[in-house]
Amino acid sequence: MSDAPAAAHPISIRGGRIIDPAADIDAVIDLHLAGGAIAGLGEAPAGFDALQVIDATGLVVCPGLVDLSARLRQPGQEHKATVASETRAAAAAGITTLCCPPDTLPPVDTPAVAQLIRQLAEERGHARVLPAGALTRGLDGEHISEMAALKLAGCPVMSNADRPVRNTRVLRRALEYASTYGLGTFLHPADAYLSEGGMVHEGLVATQLGLPGIPEAAEVLGVARDLALAEQTGARVHFRGLSTARATAMLAEARSRGLPVSADVAAHQLWLTEDAVAGFNADAHLIPPLRTAADRDALRAAVAAGEITAICSDHQPHEPDAKLSPFPQTEPGMSALETLLPLVLGLVRNEVLDLCDAIACVTANPAAILDRPLGRLQPGAVADVCVFDPHARWTVGDDTLASRGRNTPLRGVELTGRVRWTLLAGRVVHQG
Repeated sequence: MSDAPAAAHPISIRGGRIIDPAADIDAVIDLHLAGGAIAGLGEAPAGFDALQVIDATGLVVCPGLVDLSARLRQPGQEHKATVASETRAAAAAGITTLCCPPDTLPPVDTPAVAQLIRQLAEERGHARVLPAGALTRGLDGEHISEMAALKLAGCPVMSNADRPVRNTRVLRRALEYASTYGLGTFLHPADAYLSEGGMVHEGLVATQLGLPGIPEAAEVLGVARDLALAEQTGARVHFRGLSTARATAMLAEARSRGLPVSADVAAHQLWLTEDAVAGFNADAHLIPPLRTAADRDALRAAVAAGEITAICSDHQPHEPDAKLSPFPQTEPGMSALETLLPLVLGLVRNEVLDLCDAIACVTANPAAILDRPLGRLQPGAVADVCVFDPHARWTVGDDTLASRGRNTPLRGVELTGRVRWTLLAGRVVHQG
């Protein structure tokens, strides 16, 4: 497929099971697209003449997926991946909107970098990219960034990526400043001193392998501090990537008191545990680390209860050499765009979520966190659409991943659920 964006033309998607959680729709009806927007559901609007018909019989048709955390590696780390390669992989995964953390090289702490990333994505035309702006200049945790300018440059939220803001006074001022401009803040909750130098969950596996661990208390203390500041400032705080049972319990309690806080979890945290690191498996070297089976089950329960409202990929592609050194020298992260939807569908098969709630966690809910009118199929909405086969089986491997990053502990695992078409603003950007 050419990298040049294709023209949008009237399209009818016929015979599919339409699932739009935002409108509480779950029905086998037709969907019609025109002018880059949803033109209608059911009967075609008067005067509508489709130039293309997609037969979705036996398939699910839902809003394009919205991923809250996907590193695209450009600018600065093009040897790992590029905006072009990863947005193409996103399209293959049914993802139409990506929020990328600000830890590029240079960081997204100026409008120029934010505009560069958006321009690169627009030129390729495979997916919409919304860069998170840096909460502090250079992500140094000491000096507040020019958030107003970053908002104007298209940054929907502020974040310090996974770099801690050690100075609590600076974090308080940053939250207040973000709130002034109506910006939400993505925080990676971790006590800097307890987590520093850690590589895996501090537990039995870490002890067996002799690896430095990151204790549960690091995340718990991070959440406690950030919740206190959220309550003090009234800021809209989103916890990016929870991984422990105790942290989810604290989140639930805060939400019950009406605090404007939310959270997401990476899809792999709902399946994998610290056992995946056995044998020094560098592909399972992740931050936050894979935790215990009890933590995984608590995260699932929090998603089912609606306390954790979004599931993301936490995509971090690497070149092969990044995972070939002895474990302590390897880089954390996994390639995860194309496994997001199948892992979420697995929660439906395991009766953790019903299909409508599962799709909400990767469409309408993350769109609401970004405060963007995406993840819906109502007439007039932007025509971002994912058409997938919920029964198609495939095996994760080099020949089945479009991402430049092939670093995944799921290599060789058979997954169920495969995207057949992805449409971005009414244009077909993937057909498989």
